[in-house]
Amino acid sequence: MKNTESSLKRFGQYALRHWQLYLMVSLPVIVLFIFAYAPMYGVILAFKNYQVSKGIWGSPWAENCGMNNFIRFFNNYNFKECLGNTLILSFYSMLVSIPTAILLALSLNYAKNLRFRKTVQMVSYCPYFISTVVFVGIINLLMDTRIGVIGKFVYEKFGVSVLGSAGLFPSLYVWSGVWQGVGFCSIIYIAALAGVDMEQHEAAIIDGATLLQRIKYVDIPAILPTVVIMLILNMGSVLNIGYEKVLAMQNQNNVSASEVITTYAYKVSLVSTFPDYSYSTAIGLFQSLIGLVLILVTNKIADKLTGNGFL
Repeated sequence: MKNTESSLKRFGQYALRHWQLYLMVSLPVIVLFIFAYAPMYGVILAFKNYQVSKGIWGSPWAENCGMNNFIRFFNNYNFKECLGNTLILSFYSMLVSIPTAILLALSLNYAKNLRFRKTVQMVSYCPYFISTVVFVGIINLLMDTRIGVIGKFVYEKFGVSVLGSAGLFPSLYVWSGVWQGVGFCSIIYIAALAGVDMEQHEAAIIDGATLLQRIKYVDIPAILPTVVIMLILNMGSVLNIGYEKVLAMQNQNNVSASEVITTYAYKVSLVSTFPDYSYSTAIGLFQSLIGLVLILVTNKIADKLTGNGFL
């Protein structure tokens, strides 16, 4: 009994001394629960025929054991088109953005002029902080067939409207995204390069290694774990490509290449004359589940091949 009382007393004294630490930890946990876990209650909508007057729990369950909304989406006439466009934009973006960010980080890492390096960093970071609507407005001005510097030239030389061409939309979307985000994305690789042991570079120089050989045999292996982690995280958002930029760049001429899953879900839930919240929730849940599966599979493959998985 005495041992129990003394233990409780010591615990109380410890809690009083560290109440500030508990408070600091509890606030982020509460915020995370409110904004990340509590909204998951709405996932039930994906399995119901939601009626506003009856609420979430009062609404009847969907047909086919609650899976009717998913079946509707898979049987939709433009499901294949939306899925194909989403995969093309996602994988195209990853194949371009990751190597360009690494290339920029390596270039800045070996830049000898400090002022030049800081200037390039500042210039490459700036577009990332421009809002999506303003950025798309800049693209429209540059690609306009009448007044755009690039668009007018392409239209006069090749007779092609860049903004109205479905075939050019993926490249326009991806490379404009590189222009906007390559500087910001390179930060993590610059940080990884800063942690490379300089003794390895010195040993490579003594052995007569060229700059490219040092990059290949010293820098790339050092940042490979970071690259693998970024690839795994990006795989989770393959189907969750941001709809804001796509929707702002979309028009009647390029809709066959710009209609992705997120824009379709936005239209059926908020733009439609008769919003179908259950249907759009099912689409969102489908995207999240596929993203989770892709993260787990990619992590497993990366762990087997390189030993750099994080789960």
